[in-house]
Order: sequence, then structure tokens, then C-alpha cells
Amino acid sequence: MAGYGTTAEFTTYATAAGYVFPVGTTDAQKDAARQRGSLVIDRYERFFSGTRTGGYSQERAWGRTGASTYYGEAIPTGEIPAAIINASYEAAFLELTNPGSLSPVVTGSATVKREKIGQLEVEYATSSSTSIDDLVALATPVVTVIEGLLWPFLVPVVPGILVV
Repeated sequence: MAGYGTTAEFTTYATAAGYVFPVGTTDAQKDAARQRGSLVIDRYERFFSGTRTGGYSQERAWGRTGASTYYGEAIPTGEIPAAIINASYEAAFLELTNPGSLSPVVTGSATVKREKIGQLEVEYATSSSTSIDDLVALATPVVTVIEGLLWPFLVPVVPGILVV
């Protein structure tokens, strides 16, 4: 599977943003990080307008057909906006420097409220909710730079009005 953009463009983007790759980072590691970063962006697909240009068998959520921005500007069929690619680069860098940080594993039955190791005791804030959706939402990190790059491509939520 390929991530959005290219490894060379990812390197250029990250360097221009002032990010420093760990010493010895290989292109293969950057490729793997781009793949994981793209998977993070694809989790937003339900909020993107339009449909996959290549149908259900298309590897990534973008390019799309019938997509538009929040403001109603049409996005040409099959085009992947630069902001989508850049958001994937942001996610890729986080994944490269802290693998798995954007895809936490949540098991509701295994949450720890208090733990004691020797004389050190820590109590964690917990939610009273037992809903798995709530637990996943609490565990999923919000990266504001990624959210900021994606929001112009998200479908506005309009409250429904029920007329009887």
C-alpha cells in the first residue's frame, strides 16, 4: 500500500516545517510512516464528500468523485488536495517518531483506575461511561494541525429538523 504523496516530498515538507528526522532514518521507515499516516487520514473518510473515484477497491480515500470543500468549491475528480497530503505527512512524522501513537488500542474491560508500584501510587481520571465509542473517543488523540488541514474538506454537520 502506498501512502499519500512521495517520500521525497514528505522529507521536504517535514524539513521545511522544522522537523528533524531521527538519525539513521531510512526511506523504508519513511515509507512505512507515510502508509500509517495515510491510514490516519482515511479514518476521516465518512466526513469527506463525494465517493472514491476508483470505487470500493480503491486503496485510499482520495482521489474522490463529486467532492467539494466546506464552502462548496468543487474538487476535480481524482485530485488529491495538497492539504490532504500535508495532513498525512503530519501524521506520518508523528507515527515515525512515536509509532502507534495515532492508533491507540482500547480495551474497555482493561482500563486501570489506580496502580501502585512500590511506594508510588497513581490514580487516573476515568470516565463513568462504559460505551466503547466513548472509550475510543477518549483514547483517540486529537492533533490540531491535522484537524486544521482537514476541516475545509469535511462535510458540515447540519442538525436535522423533524416536521410532523
